[in-house]
Amino acid sequence: MEKPKTVKLTSGDRAFYIGVNAFLLFIGIIIAVPIISTISSSLTANGARVSTLDKFFLMPWKWDASAYKALLGNNGFIMAFWNSLKIMAFGVVTSLALTVPMAYCMSVPDLPGRKILNYFVLIPYVFNIGVIPTYLVVTGLHLNNHLASIFMPGAIATYNCLIMRGFFEGIPESLKESARIDGAAEWYVLISIILPLSKPIIMTIGLYYAVTYWNDFMHALLYLTEASLQPLPILTRNILLGSSMNETLDVNAFGNASVQAIKAACVFLSAIPMMIAYPFIQKYFTKGTMLGSVKG
Repeated sequence: MEKPKTVKLTSGDRAFYIGVNAFLLFIGIIIAVPIISTISSSLTANGARVSTLDKFFLMPWKWDASAYKALLGNNGFIMAFWNSLKIMAFGVVTSLALTVPMAYCMSVPDLPGRKILNYFVLIPYVFNIGVIPTYLVVTGLHLNNHLASIFMPGAIATYNCLIMRGFFEGIPESLKESARIDGAAEWYVLISIILPLSKPIIMTIGLYYAVTYWNDFMHALLYLTEASLQPLPILTRNILLGSSMNETLDVNAFGNASVQAIKAACVFLSAIPMMIAYPFIQKYFTKGTMLGSVKG
């Protein structure tokens, strides 16, 4: 059996690949160093003498988990973490439930008023109304001190809607027409044909919404004044600034953990949900974004 021929790399090709690998290694180091430094700071014991190297990479035998025990054993932190999870879960479901039909309607070529609908979506994207009108609307709907005030004002993101519309437009029209000829309504075409083929874009847009709602700080600062409703970004800000923490944490609740370790542990714990979710969605991420950007 004849062996497959291999393409020999020229010296220029080798130099190019070496340069690309070196660049990617450099970027990886830039990303990894702050993460490792944060983890090392969170595991540093209170009053411990650490060298410059220990600040970036703390040896395992010097680890102290007091900061994590203090945070995970604190009701204020658990409550804030749970509030952020609820905001993210309800927000992603609500946003996808509204974005998917909106994007599908915008992708139907013979839809009456399609151009008007596209302008209706694009104009607010170009001309943002600002914070004050949004605040007045949310207040007028009596959504203050309600978790819905975080995800309802921006439930449909124009950018995400346009990407999803482009993906729907890339689906062959013959698949939709065959169902319509058989007498299927548009909602049946969307649910039975479009959605099963749209898993990459749904997962991608869902990730976009999840990151947005998980990290949302401004809406929570404006609309949530009750301590029992405040999400993790507000609590993290209060810890990092060393403020009174809006009465969600007791001053002596951290035991023997140092302030720096508490700050680092809080930042690291805040990033864990996204770090867990991203590897499962990463395989859909590039495909969904690229296919959705072909048409727009």
